[in-house]
Amino acid sequence: VQLQACGGGLVQAGGSLRLSCAASGSIFEITAMGWYRQAPGKQRELVAQFSGRNTDYADSAKGRFTISRGNTKNTVYLQMNSLSPEDTAVYYCKADHRRTWGAAPTGYWGQGTLVTVSS
Repeated sequence: VQLQACGGGLVQAGGSLRLSCAASGSIFEITAMGWYRQAPGKQRELVAQFSGRNTDYADSAKGRFTISRGNTKNTVYLQMNSLSPEDTAVYYCKADHRRTWGAAPTGYWGQGTLVTVSS
């Protein structure tokens, strides 16, 4: 499973960006898919994800970010509005993939896309 993420860039505070991530390869079932981020000097943290029937958001993302799916479950988007300098980070797409019925999912990471929010 390969994950291709794009959409990062430089934006001023208060602006918006949309990230996209597409999974490809020999896909049986993606059980979870979403976005994490890692700011300089900090640990990687969940931003938003689809997991089973649930949609999870970090508290910092609620009300500003929206995760959505494409026409297939293999593509997810992250619409980020009202960005602040605190959102500056490398954003990583992650997918949990099950390769057959009953198998435990394996996590896959995309290459990361840099989001820089200037004040």
